[in-house]
This record gives sequence, structure tokens and C-alpha cells, in this order.
Amino acid sequence: MPLPVKIPAPHRPIPTIAPNGVQFLSVATWTGPATESAPHSWLWHGFSTRIGGLSRVYSAEGVAGELNLGFTAADDRETVASNRRLLVQAVTGSPETPLITLRQIHSTDVILARSSDVNWSAPCEGDGLITHEPGLLLGVQTADCIPVLVADPSRRVVAAFHAGWRGTVNRIVESGVARMQREFGSRPEDLIAAIGPGIGPCCYAVGEEVLSSFDSHCTYSRDLFHQVSGPVPGDSNPALHVDLVEANRRQLLAAGLKPQSIQRTGGCTHCMPDLFFSHRASHGHAGRMMSVIGIRPDNH
Repeated sequence: MPLPVKIPAPHRPIPTIAPNGVQFLSVATWTGPATESAPHSWLWHGFSTRIGGLSRVYSAEGVAGELNLGFTAADDRETVASNRRLLVQAVTGSPETPLITLRQIHSTDVILARSSDVNWSAPCEGDGLITHEPGLLLGVQTADCIPVLVADPSRRVVAAFHAGWRGTVNRIVESGVARMQREFGSRPEDLIAAIGPGIGPCCYAVGEEVLSSFDSHCTYSRDLFHQVSGPVPGDSNPALHVDLVEANRRQLLAAGLKPQSIQRTGGCTHCMPDLFFSHRASHGHAGRMMSVIGIRPDNH
């Protein structure tokens, strides 16, 4: 059993505010005009927050509409579709940019996305998307799980992964990087990655079965778990906590990425309820954020 520790408060990220009011997180070196300090501006990308949309089913009384991006049972489908157009516009400049998503099943299945998939009547099942086609946005949804975006600047390939604890323990990001190698000849040492907001080790209490699962799949599992030594948000009895962000960072390293090529946005979905949706913090009554990535059509 890990020794008791005190988990520090998580870093609170500062969102970008788009002209349409949507607030999302981005990686500084992936944005802006192409310069030596921002060489990856050929990318579209963003990690949504809950701020800036039209949904009201998850917001407190008197709060402006929110950016729920999941077709949840509680929300109106047309409202969610409008929210998705708002996010797409915030990231790409046009609400008409095609967005490809998945029906996520906590798997390690990675789908090759093509422009012909834009008109899916029902999304494919899986938890990862990759493409080399410009002009598309790939999106994965989260409300505590970890979103991971990966890009290959040499081959101009992008990927998005949804990593809950099951996907993480089964190494979805490693599977995804391997798929990029097979499909497009990507070299792991050329890749860049960004790990978005999810539930942090400050708040993610788990049972012994999760520890056992990690123990059976990776040699560094004991570095990911902590016995929290004091009260934390949402826990009346502090328990074993796991760090899924660090787990996915370790997997990106194991896949061959360089440490300096992996960025983290910060933020804990559970203890920052004004900024993020959290399935656990809201006892299941939660919207969904979306993390998106794409290749600008002009490839500049």
C-alpha cells in the first residue's frame, strides 16, 4: 500500500475566450502564426470547458448557458448540436468545419477517420481517432476521463484519444501511437502531445481492483497511486487515489515520445466545477467537454 501523502492543489488553467464566447484551453506552442517559438500553428486544437454555450440543464439557477457537447439524455439534441458548432467555430473560425466523433466504449479501439465519415448516421464505436486529411476536426468527449491529443508535424497526422482508467490501464495512447506508425509511418520521436483536463490525483479515489489492474499491466503502477492523508473534495473517508494524467504521460514516453514534446494543460474536473463538467462530482448529472484536433486545410 502506498504511504500517505498530501496532494497539492491542482494548477488552475486560464482559458482562451473566443469571439463567440466559448472558453477553451490550448497549448501555447501549438497556436498563433508560424514562428520558431510556435512551429505547430498548422494545427487546430482545443480542450473545451463548460463555459460559453446554450445548455441550461446542468447549470445553477441564474447561470448563463453552458457548453455541454455530449448528446446526453437530459439535454436537448438541437441545443447540443448548436454547442458543437460554437466549439468548432471557436477553434477553426467556421462553424461548418466537419467534426468527427465516436461512441466511446472505454476500449483501446482506434478508428481511421476520413472525410467520407462526416455524414455518419451513427458514430463508430471506439476511443481513439486518427487522420491525415486536412479540414476535419476529430473530437473525444470527457467528463473526468483524460483526453490526449497527439500530432505528427513531419507527416501531418493528428490523433485524439479518450483515456478513462480502463483505457489507460490497457494503454490506449500506446496503441494509438503504434497505429500512427503503421498507417502513416509516423516516428514516435517526431510526435508532440497534449494531455487535457481530467479528474486529478487530488480527487480520484479508487478501489483496490484498479490498483491490481495497473499492477498487472505496468511496472511503474506504484508511482501512480497515493493514500491521501487528509480530507479532499468529495471524500468523507480518504482512500487510494490514482494519477491518470501521469499514467498517460508515462505511456507516451513508453511509446517513444520525447519528454519535452508532452504538454499538460492542468486543471481538475472534480474540484473546479465552475470550469469543467465532472461526472463523479455531480453524481452522474453532468454534461460533456470535448477535446478536438485537426489539420488546417491550407497546411500553413
